[in-house]
Amino acid sequence: MGSAGIIIRLAEDRDQPMISRYTFPRMGQVWSLTKKFDTWLEIEILACEAQAELGLIPKESAKRIRSQASYDLEEISTIEKKVRHDVVAFLTSLANHIGPDARYVHLGMTSSDVLDTTLAILMREAGQIIIEDLDALVSSLKTKALEYKWTPILGRTHGIQAEPTSLGLKFLSWYVEVVRNRERMETAVDEISFGKISGAVGNYGNISPDVEKYVCEKLELQPEPVSTQIVQRDRHAYYLNVLAITAASIERFATEVRSLQRSEIGELEEPFRSGQKGSSAMPHKRNPIVCERMCGLARLVRTNALASLENIALWGERDISHSSSERVIIPDSTIMVDYMLRKFKDVVDNIAVHKEKMLENISMSKGLVFSERVLLELVKKGLSREEAYEIVQRNATVALESGKNLRDVLLEDKELRDKLTTDELDACFDMEEHLKNVDRIFERAGVE
Repeated sequence: MGSAGIIIRLAEDRDQPMISRYTFPRMGQVWSLTKKFDTWLEIEILACEAQAELGLIPKESAKRIRSQASYDLEEISTIEKKVRHDVVAFLTSLANHIGPDARYVHLGMTSSDVLDTTLAILMREAGQIIIEDLDALVSSLKTKALEYKWTPILGRTHGIQAEPTSLGLKFLSWYVEVVRNRERMETAVDEISFGKISGAVGNYGNISPDVEKYVCEKLELQPEPVSTQIVQRDRHAYYLNVLAITAASIERFATEVRSLQRSEIGELEEPFRSGQKGSSAMPHKRNPIVCERMCGLARLVRTNALASLENIALWGERDISHSSSERVIIPDSTIMVDYMLRKFKDVVDNIAVHKEKMLENISMSKGLVFSERVLLELVKKGLSREEAYEIVQRNATVALESGKNLRDVLLEDKELRDKLTTDELDACFDMEEHLKNVDRIFERAGVE
């Protein structure tokens, strides 16, 4: 299955049991040895049936192959230790179960006919699981966006208080990004759903293209239009880079939760379950361990995507420099992204939202976050932008350094008072103005 199962266990908080709290009942099965060999077996049987349809082998032999074909995992392992070739070991075990008709198995085929067609099937199935995960997260984010549509929160740029916005808009931003990732994943699944049964250098020198057509139709794959000995690795690189983008999105969301959970901010908090411990030394600690874990795993998925790009350039019709890394990076990336999507959905579903702290932080800004509205109002009164900016910045500096409220400082500025009445100035500090277009943004995102 690759190493991701181990990676996830090691990534869990060390206060948790060594056996992961998360299991991969579906994704783990996709990358199991049994699933792989079962798929190899079906491809070989279908190729025999195609050969029989073309009159190239006896139809009775194809029927016997279908009924008798089997393999033994321990036998394959034993044979492979000697021959040092997994497909040869598999075919040898297969022949031991089929008998004389085994001479018709793998006719005109090369190992990659089986390997790459199987990989397409497994990556398609793994991708469909990822799509289901994305659908679930989309639903959760939509729910949260609507729930907190009108909840004011400080927007921050460069980590510094900027202007008020809506918590619902933050969730909505995540929602539309996950929707894009779902669209990308659908395209990636289509991109990878190509098989090949075209022989040693891909020119059908010893096998008919009709065999490939038959096998691919049965497996609901498209035949690779022009293959070498392999399906070209730009398809696999696209798929893994979509996984990397998806993981990077989760990292972006998780980073925001981590930031807003800091003690000095305290606006959001990932779930902290009964009995959970935050620190071995400090009982008060409630650390954002799940979101931190998401950020760490995203780095691994990105690294795997880089390896997939390195796998595109191969010697001639192929070499196997791609093969060793693919046995790790493809299962691991799908397993990790499956895990990340499921875990972050749990974070979203059970996130603690501290509305009072959000309002407190807005108030703590002493009105500085409304500075742009004052600037714009002065421009409306006929001042140049540069003149208006200088007035507001000058007073904002006084407010920041003295700890006074910006409104109070502005009321003492004669130059400004010549331009704005008290009511006009007060209107600049109306938070509702910052949320007046929230409905339109939600409508544009298709969330109502």
